[in-house]
Amino acid sequence: MLVVTMVIALAGATGTIGKATLKRLIQLGHEVLELSRQDLGSPEACHKAISMKASTVKEPIGAVISCIASRTGEADDAWAVDYQANANLLTAAQRCGVEQFVLLSAICVQKPKLAFQHAKLKFEDELKASGLSYSIVRPTAFFKSLSGQLARVRKGGPFYVFGNGRLTYCKPISDDDLAGFLVDCLSQPERSNKTLIVGGPGPAVCPMDQIAMIEDILGRPVKVRHVPVELLKLIVVGLKGLGRIHSGAAKKADYARIGLYYATESMLAWDPDHKQYSEDLTPSFGRQTLFEHYRQILTRDPA
Repeated sequence: MLVVTMVIALAGATGTIGKATLKRLIQLGHEVLELSRQDLGSPEACHKAISMKASTVKEPIGAVISCIASRTGEADDAWAVDYQANANLLTAAQRCGVEQFVLLSAICVQKPKLAFQHAKLKFEDELKASGLSYSIVRPTAFFKSLSGQLARVRKGGPFYVFGNGRLTYCKPISDDDLAGFLVDCLSQPERSNKTLIVGGPGPAVCPMDQIAMIEDILGRPVKVRHVPVELLKLIVVGLKGLGRIHSGAAKKADYARIGLYYATESMLAWDPDHKQYSEDLTPSFGRQTLFEHYRQILTRDPA
């Protein structure tokens, strides 16, 4: 496929997916203007930053890609980043005459219960109404989010699962494959003005499937610890109560609610007709598998 190179303003280039997206853009020959969180502090600051960076290149900015996201998911951070920073970027892009905007969102906004989900949805709505050509990308779970227990398990420690370990499923996607999907939105008209769910290759997996992969790679059984979901619910209730008198507990309650959400909700497309998550409705993209990612980590020489 012939790729027409252009100048791209990329927000969030220092994050996990942002780095992979920057790499992919450069590989294809695009000129990239990197925007930091500080650049997105206000519409005026963002417009100034884009204008200054654009003055260093010969061509006008062809598109914006936003990979920014709140680091914690906590309410204040979410509204400041997931919504406001993106809104500032959108306003600046309009002022600079940019015609295309690719947004990295999240699949979990399908059933919003948390502050960061509502913040993302509010910006999605503003982007749709902006008049710019847009692609809103909602990926399933990242490899990174499913790898946090590997170091402990490799040393012989347990793998923790909620309930029976089959409460939630996802079709995990690698950084590089997701970056490729985001960048492809620039040149594929069929992805314009659409909200796009995307998963990685292969069937959907649950935590018990992840354990089976690890056992296959290590060649030994893995200790499994089952954590009752009701226990996590009690923790949420307790922290919420303490949060009325202690701000620190209130923030911990937010984190516990986020943990409860991911412990009980699948990262797959939601089927509204059957009121359930659907593997079949979750498109696959890319070639890198979670098994290969796990093998690279678990067979790597310890640092």
